Amino acid sequence: MFWKVDLVPTIEEYTTLLRCLRIQVDKAYGRAAYVLTFLKKLMNITRMSEQWVAAQIKQKEDSKCIPWKNLRDLILAHPNVRKRVDIFALSIYGLVVFPKALGHVEEAVANLFDRLDKRVTPVPAILDETFRSLNACRRAAEGRFIEYAQLLLLWFHSHYWKVEKVSYRVFSKNYSLLKELVATPRQDDITKEKWMVILQNLQEEDVEWRAPWMILNEIIY
Repeated sequence: MFWKVDLVPTIEEYTTLLRCLRIQVDKAYGRAAYVLTFLKKLMNITRMSEQWVAAQIKQKEDSKCIPWKNLRDLILAHPNVRKRVDIFALSIYGLVVFPKALGHVEEAVANLFDRLDKRVTPVPAILDETFRSLNACRRAAEGRFIEYAQLLLLWFHSHYWKVEKVSYRVFSKNYSLLKELVATPRQDDITKEKWMVILQNLQEEDVEWRAPWMILNEIIY
């Protein structure tokens, strides 16, 4: 809640921000009842031997992971170009979207990645992880948001800051809100304390419940 405005990220917003519009939205990702082991899944993704994969798997707290640096070395050396792309994409999901174990890609990421070629949308899973992480920080009254921070930041700016917003650009094939965020100069002079003051003093007129680039009839009320 910001003042009296209920701001909750929606599936429609995350779908637009991640440009997953062409993926079948009625086939959401869900963990299958019977799945391959982490070892077998990594073997399928990397096309490396069982001995090589087994040697890379590490235990981090309660989950199995593979270090990012091992995947990085494999990306640079793998003879199959398609596999290089797959391993790189797996790394991005692990390090940016679901960075639970810092510097590592965990088993849950491989489960999601394994299902993407079935044309399912990862958006509900990413949104769910956003809620879980934010709720964990709120319950503990401290902590670090460990999910897709760039996506949450872009969603946040879309709803509250008084900036020039051009709504039609989202319909351009080449337009990406995430790319625009990367290209926008950062205000590094805003301290943590100043951000706290800004957020604590937001008024109802400072926030918008609907992102300006969303189509009205695509919002689920």
